[in-house]
Amino acid sequence: MQNVHPLREALHHEVHARPYERMNAPLLLSHVALEGNAGDAERAHLAALLASRQLPVPAEGASHLSADIGGLRLRWEKHGEFHTCTFWRQLASAPEGFGTPPIADVPADWRAALPGQWLVGLHVLVLPAPLLRHELPAPVRGLLDEDSLVGARVMDDSAEVYTDFRLYGDGFARWIVVAGDMTPRRLGRLVQRLQEVETYRMMALLGLPLAREVGAALVGAERDLAEVAERIRLAQADDEPELLRQLTQLAARVEGLYARTHARFSASAAYFELVQRRIDELREERAHNLQTIREFMDRRLLPAMQTCASAGRRLQALSERVSRVSNLLRTRVEIEQQASSRELLDAMNRRQKAQLLLQSAVEGLSVAAVTYYGAGLVGYAAKGAKSLGWNVSPDLAVALAIPLIALAVWLGVRRLHAQAHAAADTHGEH
Repeated sequence: MQNVHPLREALHHEVHARPYERMNAPLLLSHVALEGNAGDAERAHLAALLASRQLPVPAEGASHLSADIGGLRLRWEKHGEFHTCTFWRQLASAPEGFGTPPIADVPADWRAALPGQWLVGLHVLVLPAPLLRHELPAPVRGLLDEDSLVGARVMDDSAEVYTDFRLYGDGFARWIVVAGDMTPRRLGRLVQRLQEVETYRMMALLGLPLAREVGAALVGAERDLAEVAERIRLAQADDEPELLRQLTQLAARVEGLYARTHARFSASAAYFELVQRRIDELREERAHNLQTIREFMDRRLLPAMQTCASAGRRLQALSERVSRVSNLLRTRVEIEQQASSRELLDAMNRRQKAQLLLQSAVEGLSVAAVTYYGAGLVGYAAKGAKSLGWNVSPDLAVALAIPLIALAVWLGVRRLHAQAHAAADTHGEH
């Protein structure tokens, strides 16, 4: 076919990205997640480890890799703002404890140079022991803290998972999976879901310190806004520039907080939704009267997420309130400006009327002056005519000319005014 979309194959194969691993009990697994997007540095760092063992390096743009690195299985995944490395070792027999974790077999200098900030670390011990209905498995009692123990039967009662959500001396949390008779593919899905529950839980909690910081900042901003709003109610016109300056600074503070926190709060909400989905996929049932993973998350993680959501809502509401108060002050200033404009127009009208009266007086004087000079010219002309022998009385000629000259001058002035007003109206329309 013609006109094939350039992303067709990539989008089609997206459903097969990051497949589940096949796992067999017993095994010991170490999982780390590092926050931060270092771009190609993460892939290059992984390539260095693979190249040191003469293994193929990841392709450019790859976001997932699974490989055997000599006694260890490695799974690497690149996400939007974090990447994960998972190492696991197949065991010949069920161990007594967590022993030497698989990540300890990775070169220390390579581990120390991992790009990003270490956020998540957990060891998972998978045991092939049968499920016990009436008592906790012995490894669970010996390796985890029973006071904070969380556990459940999962995946349609085919396995049991236990953890205490504590960090031990090496900085890692511990999970124990009693696999029963799970198939390798189902066991791989279960272990990956547990890793994702812990990883997404920690990524979701990145918003909590920011929410607490925003909460403290919002208290001061809300107080400042209330004070400004009260001052606007009592302010005089001279106070408005200072109030506008304070409102502008407050708006800048609030918008700065919003810009700095919105993406993080949105990401926390998305990660929390992923945590809930992964727990749903576990299909938990209560075991040995223990608190389930969902109950633990509802009690500990849900309040943190509600704090983030509340901080986001308060920030949004404060931004809207600042906008409303700004509009109120702007409306007040506009009303005062309109009143000032009306007063200015009234003053201009009064001045214009005075100018018209003065102009009328000047026009009268102008008519009289022009008439006077015109009559003088007529008088001179009459005297000249009389000297030439014409029977003309200069006084009579002047007396008869005065009304005619005055009328002509007045009509001329009126016509000039009419032309000037017409020209002004035409200019105003354009």
